[in-house]
This record gives sequence, structure tokens and C-alpha cells, in this order.
Amino acid sequence: MKRILVCEDEDVIRDFVVINLERSGYTVVDVSNGEDALKAFDEAKGDFDIALLDIMMPGIDGFEVCKRLRERSSTIGIIMLTAKTQEMDKVRGLMLGADDYVAKPFSPSELVARVDAIHRRVNMIANQPQQVKSIVSGPFELNPKSRILTKNGVPVDLTQVEYQIMELFMKNQNVALDRTHILNEIWGDNYYGDVKIVDVNIRRLRMKVEDEPSSPKYILTIWGFGYKWNA
Repeated sequence: MKRILVCEDEDVIRDFVVINLERSGYTVVDVSNGEDALKAFDEAKGDFDIALLDIMMPGIDGFEVCKRLRERSSTIGIIMLTAKTQEMDKVRGLMLGADDYVAKPFSPSELVARVDAIHRRVNMIANQPQQVKSIVSGPFELNPKSRILTKNGVPVDLTQVEYQIMELFMKNQNVALDRTHILNEIWGDNYYGDVKIVDVNIRRLRMKVEDEPSSPKYILTIWGFGYKWNA
């Protein structure tokens, strides 16, 4: 079953989203506010593949719901819905742990494509064969079996996207990876959105793995190209 939690306070938009997701084979639980979204998640014991969250809602807004869901689960895919076009709204959602965003108004095909892309990633991670051998790079050790990254023996709390990026980096040490390659590897080659999502996730990842995020020594920027792991 493909289970998705939809949180949108506008009835017309919520009904539109639910109809199109159900037509695409998703089992949808829909709510109209952030409080009910968190309640539904807890009552289902986190049994959702994806959460689709409107940002602008009365009470607990989508940003706060995203933050709390990410604290509860590192594996759920989170997509933000927003009527705003400001770059900072997109960046803020991603920095709080969202995987993607969709700006209103959106077409049914765009919405379903974005949801399908996140679901493929979540499903791939859940079902991929687990390696046994850990990957060691400098002070870091990535354990594919437990899906835990440690730095000097201390666990680093990562989302699934961040874990995948670290796995890609550590398997390609000292190799310059361009943004499009990273995008295709992590989000899939049919990703509907903007390559800037890579930069935001790198920024978030640096805050977790670097000693000084403003002066990174592990995740290096290759200007005009992409990034390189150096450890």
C-alpha cells in the first residue's frame, strides 16, 4: 500500500489533491490542520510513506508540522505545499527536513509526478539489499546495515536524503560530482523540480558533519560544477 498523509486547510484544494492521489493508487488520510496531522501520524504509528503539508495554516503551520514529523521519523518523505514563491520559504522547508516542495497553483500531473518520485525513493531505500561492510572515510564511518553515520564514534542524526548523499560522497571520495549527477542519483532522473534542492541539502548536511559549516573541509564546493567529498 502507498500511504500518504495530506494536510491542507482549504477544502477545495484538499479534495482536489485527494482525488488525484487516490486515482494514482495512493491510500490517503486527509486532515485540515497541523494538530490533526500530528495526531493522525501518531495514531497510525507513523505508518505513512509520504506527508504532503500546506505551509500556511492557522494554528500549527506546515513548517512546524514538518519539523515535528522529521523528529518522529527520518524515513517519511515530506513535500511542502505553498502558495508563496519566495525562495526563503522553499529553503526553510528543506532546512527543516522536507524532501521537496510544490508551489500553488499546480497541475495534477506535476503533483503526482513529485509524489511518485519521493515514493520511489522511500520504497527503494526500504527494499534495497543491505551491505554488511561499513565505509570509513577520515573520522566518519557509514554503516549500511544500521544506516547510521558516526563521526569519531558519535552518531550523526541524518534524514534519509542526507544519508543517501553521504553514501554517494563516501563511495566517491575525492571525486568531483556535478549537481545534476547528485540530483539524478538521489531524487531520480525524472525529478520534476529544481537542481537548487541539491545545494540546500548540502547546506543542511554541512551543519551536521562539518566542524565549521561556514568553512567546510569535508564537503568542498567545486565552483560552477558541484561538490567533492574530502576526508
